Amino acid sequence: MPRRPLLEFEKPLVELEQQIEQIRQLARDSEVDVTQQLHQLESLAARRRHEIFQNLTPAQKIQVARHPHRPSTLDFIQMFCEDWIELHGDRRGNDDQALIGGVGRLGDQPVMLIGHQKGRDTKENVARNFGMATPGGYRKAMRLMDHADRFRLPILSFIDTPGAYAGLQAEEQGQGEAIAVNLREMFRLRVPVIATVIGEGGSGGALGIGVADRLLMFEHSVYTVASPEACASILWRDAAKAPDAAAALRITGPDLIELGVVDEVLPEPAGGNNWAPLEAGQTLKAALEKHLSQLLECSEQDLRDGRYQKFRKMGRYLEDSSQFPGRAA
Repeated sequence: MPRRPLLEFEKPLVELEQQIEQIRQLARDSEVDVTQQLHQLESLAARRRHEIFQNLTPAQKIQVARHPHRPSTLDFIQMFCEDWIELHGDRRGNDDQALIGGVGRLGDQPVMLIGHQKGRDTKENVARNFGMATPGGYRKAMRLMDHADRFRLPILSFIDTPGAYAGLQAEEQGQGEAIAVNLREMFRLRVPVIATVIGEGGSGGALGIGVADRLLMFEHSVYTVASPEACASILWRDAAKAPDAAAALRITGPDLIELGVVDEVLPEPAGGNNWAPLEAGQTLKAALEKHLSQLLECSEQDLRDGRYQKFRKMGRYLEDSSQFPGRAA
């Protein structure tokens, strides 16, 4: 069994992982019973992993969110749906592989599933454009959402992108317009919409499929207006200050719950979703079923009104006038 790649802050686990692998190899090569020693080392590694992941900084959470083995949209869909049928094309000659969608079932409920899709290796990432969708991808997503609205299928979207593709051709094809149309049109949808940030939720690329009645995110996912690297380059002209930008941007689950952006933060297994993807899938499925059952009881007008009010409330805050003595209350 190949060893999972460890992130920089997981280096304290390297020695334990090596010892565990050596004992497993010993068990394979001989008849020595090492069950007890193996159990003790695995328990110690699990405790240390839990301690590390309980105290991650925002910059470290970004590393977890970008982990190459983190479950993707297709991984989760395959966990939920036995009858998943992918639908292709934006009806304008494009079929973006960075943003996928299709119909399936969540339990007994037919649904439309849409999400960003990254690759596992360099070749697949190039084919998927590293999860950065083009205008054709957002137009495909909107076509599928219109289809779902027409046939009254709830929409489940999965967000995992560093941002929308910002290349010259994408701008020539109307990247900003495509995302803006999605933002406008998603507010008129008559069906429940649940969005989940399963990895990295970056900027307008995430919002293009993120106007939802409920927004969920995993514990070590991030949701941000701009990547910390871009933010640091803009504010301080120094990408090395990305960790400072990550803390200032307030991109983690607890911060976003406090700001009223996210409705629920889903727990992850110790070590992140990449360590136990099936457990992560069960957690996500249970959360989707819970929220969907609540939203299906709402009328179409209530769904629209609630979605509108949810986003209208974002960004409102009250200043403490005592902090600004010269300013009128």
